[in-house]
Amino acid sequence: MRLNNVIFDMDGLLIDSEPCWQEAGMETLLQFNVTLSPVQYHHTTGLRTPEWLDYWFGYFDIGKERIPAAVAALHQHVIEKIKTQAAPLPGVKEALAFFKARGFNIGLATSSPLSLVDIVVEKLDIAGEFQAVASAEHLPYGKPHPQVYMDCANALAVSPLHCLAFEDSFNGVIAAKAARMTCVAIPVHDQAHLPKWGAADLKLGSLLEFNDDHLNAL
Repeated sequence: MRLNNVIFDMDGLLIDSEPCWQEAGMETLLQFNVTLSPVQYHHTTGLRTPEWLDYWFGYFDIGKERIPAAVAALHQHVIEKIKTQAAPLPGVKEALAFFKARGFNIGLATSSPLSLVDIVVEKLDIAGEFQAVASAEHLPYGKPHPQVYMDCANALAVSPLHCLAFEDSFNGVIAAKAARMTCVAIPVHDQAHLPKWGAADLKLGSLLEFNDDHLNAL
């Protein structure tokens, strides 16, 4: 099976935005007198905001009629934080150049809204690097459902079987594998030791580490 397409997640993989999402999420829940532990937070990393809030509102018995307003507030807060605080993660431009030099089609598949995608690609100066961008914002289900990855492959006009996905979240890994893609996981350092990353085909410490030996082995 020949891999000739690559699809990247965005938050926590291309840009160090997960702290911004975590801060915005924690601040939102704090309005309802709820504080998550780091383990609890990472359990739901990769979910879309409505599903993330639905999960924790259900867990803490908060009225779910308050979710729409909480979603809007959280998104506004995270956009402001990413604009001012988030930095690119190591290896973004190097990875894009690596795959471009080898003739790969390049896509982006994210749980985030397209409005945030526009902000991130402009901030990272990579706006022209993707042949296809897919967002789970308006899909019936987000990650770990595979639809956003399947949509990205469809937009590239390629088979998911010929796609290599890069993910930082476990929910994202499950989504990519359910779409029948090969998946490289790059988890945050304090989560990298967990055995669950065995679900990915390869685990690395950063995008900078990926090379031809890895590509050939996959």
